[in-house]
Amino acid sequence: MTAKKCCCEEKKTTERTESERKKLIHRLNRIEGQIRGIRKMVESNAYCPDILVQSSAAAAALNSFNRDLIGNHIKGCVFNGLKNGDDGVIDELVNTLQKLMK
Repeated sequence: MTAKKCCCEEKKTTERTESERKKLIHRLNRIEGQIRGIRKMVESNAYCPDILVQSSAAAAALNSFNRDLIGNHIKGCVFNGLKNGDDGVIDELVNTLQKLMK
């Protein structure tokens, strides 16, 4: 998992293993299903507390996804950046964590 810069755009990407990509996509599909379920609850005038419980579960699932993704980022991109002498990855990580904690 290495961050690469595109020669023409300054856009970083992350190379993921097929297994890691499938796991992330599977989790996102499940979260997407939860969101669709919440929309259907609203459309069918479900009781507010029932919707709130489902909304909270979807938020927790997304937070869990973010925790796994940031862990993979630290173990891969940040580690490799530091190993290659790129101290800027620390500032980038701090900025990312600050955005996540708003």
